[in-house]
Amino acid sequence: MTTSVSASTSGQTGKQDQQRAWLDRIRGFWRDFAATAFNSYRPELHYMRGPGPAWHAKHGQHPPGGSR
Repeated sequence: MTTSVSASTSGQTGKQDQQRAWLDRIRGFWRDFAATAFNSYRPELHYMRGPGPAWHAKHGQHPPGGSR
């Protein structure tokens, strides 16, 4: 009787492990999806476009339409 109980228990444990692994994969997918889809960082807003004021000061050139 102990053997049959442990066999059914191990079968249930294996099934629970499979279910837990499946749920972990689903949670991981949604966590990664949300992190990627709703990421507010937009690097194109932070990149410098063109030479900056230090470059212009060093090379003696001023940007067109500038106040200098």
